[in-house]
Amino acid sequence: MKSLAAHIDTLEPRRFSGRITAVNGMMVEASGPASALELGARGAAQTRHGPVSCEVVGFRGSHALMMPFGPMEGMRAGTRMDIDPDGAFVRPSSAWLGRVVDAFGTPLDDGPPLINGMHAYRLRGRPPAAHTRTRVGERMDTGVRAINTFTQICKGQRMGVFAGSGVGKSVLMSMLAKNADCDVTVIGLIGERGREVKEFIDDVLGPEGLKRAVVVVATSDEPALKRRQAAQLTLTISEFFRDQGKHVLCLMDSVTRFAMAQREIGLAAGEPPTTRGYTPSVFNELPRLLERAGPGRRTDGRPEGAITGIFTVLVDGDDHNEPIADAARGILDGHIVMERAIAERGRFPAINILKSISRTMPGCCRDDELPLIKEARRALADYADMEELIRLGAYARGSNEGVDRAIALNEPLEAFLAQSKEEATSTEESFHRLRAIMGDNNGPEQPVV
Repeated sequence: MKSLAAHIDTLEPRRFSGRITAVNGMMVEASGPASALELGARGAAQTRHGPVSCEVVGFRGSHALMMPFGPMEGMRAGTRMDIDPDGAFVRPSSAWLGRVVDAFGTPLDDGPPLINGMHAYRLRGRPPAAHTRTRVGERMDTGVRAINTFTQICKGQRMGVFAGSGVGKSVLMSMLAKNADCDVTVIGLIGERGREVKEFIDDVLGPEGLKRAVVVVATSDEPALKRRQAAQLTLTISEFFRDQGKHVLCLMDSVTRFAMAQREIGLAAGEPPTTRGYTPSVFNELPRLLERAGPGRRTDGRPEGAITGIFTVLVDGDDHNEPIADAARGILDGHIVMERAIAERGRFPAINILKSISRTMPGCCRDDELPLIKEARRALADYADMEELIRLGAYARGSNEGVDRAIALNEPLEAFLAQSKEEATSTEESFHRLRAIMGDNNGPEQPVV
């Protein structure tokens, strides 16, 4: 009843309406009261097939340019448009845990209707002011050995997972969803293949993982506005649980599909294309979305919530310097690079340790761990520098002591970095295994070729 009363208090007593004046491609032109038609305002076109939700994305003269959230069949000039100037907001609650929802917060599973909370959260929320935020917290146990040791993630940090298609980033995200040490997991599947959604929920998360998770889904066949809103809803739900003092792990797959959705919207609204067809609004919306993750505000005596964000970036043509990857790398607090060549030789997760970095290291490491990490990285780097010569048999053992040690350590380190998706290893156990490998100075005898 309290939630219902709070909802009634926020209702707009006035009703605004307008008319569709033209339909061009994916864009609907509408006229109506100037006080109601503003950027972000919502409307419902009353077609003969039922209402179709739309959003104002631009203007042409005195007419609003609106994009629909659904099929445009039945729209025509003169159709009535009911307008809501307040834009979009949701009322998350703890009852959303264990549920699968769409971009509007409507259940997609077979469960009962969602119980809404008392407080309204805008979908296009703003991050806390920089000077009010706490610092990142202690390191988080992810269950993945390569991350726990070489690219450690702290509570409230934002990391990017950069990979081409089919390299295994979704599987890595599933390992984090199941094994990471957090209170709540909010997962955004943006532009995902419809076939994979059910598999991810049933096989990857499972009943135990879903209990502490909220999954937001917008498949690749849905309109661009819906895909963009699904990403925004993922952060909005995360902000709700953060405000409850929870440590939230926000997983989004992928930021690139969010950018592609924004590109579609921008091009339809008449924005000029820039680098690789991306419009200027894409590079404005990316930081607005990603900055919402991170540490929460400083509080007086209350538990400090935080959003640890892990966002996948689908690099175009395995080009890690393409525009979205480059922009995301400059916003996030580190990057985990996955390479196709590593996946092709059968090592998963296919993380390239030498190209991956966490900007909170070495601050979150213990003093006895840093020399170990540096030594292991040096061995991996020495082997990578001489790999072609070693494989061709052109390197003579004894020529370089560091390379000899790297050859001896290569196979044990590769076995350490490889991990099945069903396996979870704690941070302490990860370092215990790494010490055991690096402590053997000579290593097992390995053939040079």
